[in-house]
Amino acid sequence: MWAQQSIVGVVLDPGKTPVAGIPVQLQGPSAQTALTSASGEFRFDGVNLGAHQIFIAVEGFEPLRVKAAQGRRLNLNLKLAARRDRIDVDEAPSRLSLETGENASAISVERGLLDNLPSLDLDLVATLGRFMDGGAAAAGGGTQLIVDGVEARNVGVTPSAIQEIKINNNPYAAEYPRWSRRRIEILTKSGVDKFHGTVNFVFRDYHFNARDAYAATRPQEQRKIFEGSLLGPLGSGKKTSFLLSGMRENEQLQAVVNAVGPSGPVQENVAAPQFNTHGSVRVNHAFSDKHAVFGQVNYQDRWLNNQGVGGLVTERAGVHSRFREDEFVFNHRAVLSSNTLSQFRFLLGRYWAPMDSNSAMPKVSVSDAIVFGGAQADRLSTEFHTAITWMMAHTRGRHSLKFGINVPDWSRRGLSDRTNQLGSLFFASLADLEVNRPYSGVRQAGDPRVIFVEKNIGGFISDEYQVRPGISINAGLRYDWQNYFGDRNNIQPRLAVAWAPRGQRKWIIRAGSGIFYERSGPNPIFDILRFNGVQLRRFVLSGADIGRPLDQLPSAIDRLHPQVQLPGIMQYSLALERQLSRKSILSVQYTGVHGWHYFRSRDANAPEPSTGFAFRPDPTVGQFRQIESAARWRGDSFDVMLRGDIAPRVSGMIMYAWVKMRTDGLGLNGFPAASYDPQGEFSRADSDRRHRFTALGTASLHRWANFGFGVEASTGAPFNLTTGSDQNRDGMALDRPAGLARNQGDGPGLFQVDLRWYRDFPVRPSMRDQSPKVQISVDSFNIFNRLNARTYLGALSSPFFGQAVASLPARRIQFGCRFQF
Repeated sequence: MWAQQSIVGVVLDPGKTPVAGIPVQLQGPSAQTALTSASGEFRFDGVNLGAHQIFIAVEGFEPLRVKAAQGRRLNLNLKLAARRDRIDVDEAPSRLSLETGENASAISVERGLLDNLPSLDLDLVATLGRFMDGGAAAAGGGTQLIVDGVEARNVGVTPSAIQEIKINNNPYAAEYPRWSRRRIEILTKSGVDKFHGTVNFVFRDYHFNARDAYAATRPQEQRKIFEGSLLGPLGSGKKTSFLLSGMRENEQLQAVVNAVGPSGPVQENVAAPQFNTHGSVRVNHAFSDKHAVFGQVNYQDRWLNNQGVGGLVTERAGVHSRFREDEFVFNHRAVLSSNTLSQFRFLLGRYWAPMDSNSAMPKVSVSDAIVFGGAQADRLSTEFHTAITWMMAHTRGRHSLKFGINVPDWSRRGLSDRTNQLGSLFFASLADLEVNRPYSGVRQAGDPRVIFVEKNIGGFISDEYQVRPGISINAGLRYDWQNYFGDRNNIQPRLAVAWAPRGQRKWIIRAGSGIFYERSGPNPIFDILRFNGVQLRRFVLSGADIGRPLDQLPSAIDRLHPQVQLPGIMQYSLALERQLSRKSILSVQYTGVHGWHYFRSRDANAPEPSTGFAFRPDPTVGQFRQIESAARWRGDSFDVMLRGDIAPRVSGMIMYAWVKMRTDGLGLNGFPAASYDPQGEFSRADSDRRHRFTALGTASLHRWANFGFGVEASTGAPFNLTTGSDQNRDGMALDRPAGLARNQGDGPGLFQVDLRWYRDFPVRPSMRDQSPKVQISVDSFNIFNRLNARTYLGALSSPFFGQAVASLPARRIQFGCRFQF
């Protein structure tokens, strides 16, 4: 029988005043969390014998970690946080953690490092996104965003209001439907009893940039960003605080067109201005030391002009669009007892997203040569959405239980699809264009409006159990359901184990496995509702049918396969972690994935070889697009990561990954080359880059020599080789040369180095580290101006066969100025 005792104490600020309403964590076999009372006191009951620590992290104060002493009262004195030029990666731990969710392969970057990394246009999520799973695109479903512990559609706050970003944290947590390398977790700043603020100004201009390799002249771009946040108390008390953040982006960008048309090469720069306004207001209030609430309003309005232009797409074939979103978030957090915590969150939002073609003309596309005419992409998307999450955490003895339910998306979605009203024509080559011989055409006619309600519901339960001081086990179970899909068996067991051999903490071995299910998103539902052959009639035409009246032609139909299911994947991993020094950790990990029921589309009425592709089996129907869940996905990866102190006065993280991914999951809109025989599509995934190297960090060499750096290198991704024509007369130019599998072309490798120089100037030097400060910075992205080609074209009929028509940006210089207090 384990003896149990209590741990009690009080938290004081530097002025010896009790600090109320802050979380205090008890770490160890009897892990618990408690909020301090109005007198600054906290208490943990039912604590088993064993090594425990008290950990407190409060905005504005230094993190505090002390050994927990049983049987006597603890007096914990907080110290004001010092502003330092050198910030280590996520305050790198002094030792490895045995908690199953504290894996050393996680990327966790706090505010200090975020401020000093080279970050293009303050896009912190993109900066850290290079550590995301390279197979995300192949698997489908996109990336899941978790904000303050709850699934969200967007960050909500602007960059300076972000406190921490995590990737690959707690890989087998049952709280979340997607696995960890597909999940970005963001913690935002919380209110404090003193005012703190940040103002950023970022400027880029083409005079300082290198010329794009595929542009005849240097694109005349300029970008200005004004961004900031302010947080502090409301009123004279300490129970109410606020967070205010806002951003305005003025982006005078240009797209580079590199195509070949009937009159020869087309090489031009096209203005593509963008404007973005983003703001949020949050008010926090603590009713007592037991529970607190906050309400937050988010607003975003983004305009994009000449979207889609660039590469083979000319200016007239572009679109201009707008995205407007408004959200309200309510959060309630309550301590129900000394070992039970409840959190409830409710989100209500709407968005409005119109898209209009630049030109009211039919679209003309020549395989891998040029796209001109109009875009034929007019549409309006609307949504009223609700998300609800309730989670409870309860600790008892050596068990830490979590359970809850969530409604990640319950939405009324609307779509007015006016695409292809004038039609799109597709040609195999410029020679066919010259004689007006298209291989296919698409037109739509009828009622473009569709409204439906999307419903997603999930629930989970998990238990982290300290078997003994050197072993932890986390077992969980999750269930997810989505309407329009008939499968009801999406049960997802998760298991993670952490073992410190012989009880030491310099070595930890981790193993885990879990099943995860994807969601389809709204697009396939929109497709099957409007393309039912009656409401909005879509005509996929080939050859001689193009000139016939639409009322004489059969309409295309989209359907879900009767046995369609949501995609599932099993992930399993084995990792070895080693504490190299006080602030350096090495992690080596193998991860395998096995996916089933992945989406693809197939034309179930495609012409067959036995007829010489002369006609469709059912002449009363045109293209019969059947959305199936019949594809597979296989992946293996081997990662080596070093994080913490890389060298003297250099901190950061370095990762090398060997990755192999194969799939025939082409996605919801992907068709096989031959719909009548889709078995030959299993090959390299589109994002299969076999070797990847990534590094991020800072170096503080001198007060005038402070640097942030980012390095990204990888081998090439594959591209598909096709004939460029429609030999099987299914209306799509996906045919491959005989005997050739999918994705047999090898694209180029990637190498890019980003560097940031920065220097802090205290406004009041006499205050030393507590002084407000001004930081000036200069960032260089792709500092060596390496040509990183992309968009390799594989159509044999293309004048660009085997070549690229676009690249990642050439060297860009960014100037920044930041004021913090």
